[in-house]
Amino acid sequence: MEIIPLPAFSDNYLWLIHDGRHAVVVDPGDDGPVARALAGHGLELTAILLTHHHADHTGGVAALARAGLPVYGPAAEHIAGVTHPLADGDRVAIDAPSLALQVIAVPGHTRGHIAYFGDGMLLCGDTLFNGGCGRLFEGTAAQMHASLGRLAALPGDTRVYCAHEYTLANLEFARAAEPHNPERDAYRERCRALRDAGRPTLPTDIATQRAVNPFLRCDSRSVRDTLALADAPDVQVFAGLRAWKDRF
Repeated sequence: MEIIPLPAFSDNYLWLIHDGRHAVVVDPGDDGPVARALAGHGLELTAILLTHHHADHTGGVAALARAGLPVYGPAAEHIAGVTHPLADGDRVAIDAPSLALQVIAVPGHTRGHIAYFGDGMLLCGDTLFNGGCGRLFEGTAAQMHASLGRLAALPGDTRVYCAHEYTLANLEFARAAEPHNPERDAYRERCRALRDAGRPTLPTDIATQRAVNPFLRCDSRSVRDTLALADAPDVQVFAGLRAWKDRF
């Protein structure tokens, strides 16, 4: 199994999962990069996975979804073309390429956002980013904090495939939010080297995010001291971080 990042727009990644013959695409906001990759690798598209309704994640569905092609997406959001609406705890089984995925409801960025977990990977759309998390367009801070907690509880070696290349900007904010984190600083330099070489900073993994991502570190004394919220509940710390990041 191979997973290829297909750059789209200014900073999106559309993830193409394939076995050399058959492919599944995640959040195809633009059909062009997908069609070119399928033709270039000689692949047949067998399914589409969607995490939420935003156009940069769904805009290519109509052009890619031939008759009979399964399109999986959140049941709690209206997305044209979805044939298999999914809710928390549902399972997705795809024969070719062979995929067995669990659906995790992760509201916050949007009300019905879902993620897919299985085969050692997490396809999380705009919920968890490398070094950050999604904006609260529709959900609440409490919802997003709970959603991130569910993802942070996954095995540490889970590979994280999110949908945007925001890493360096996120880690710059992380330095402000948690000034003393040597592991984060070393990781930031590795990510900078990847970008300087024209390579993605993704996938990351859950263990790394627990160590460097301030939104998963709301119990950190350093983060709490920065926000002057030493004794506040974790969700209040998260809300303070998210509001600060919005204007950072």
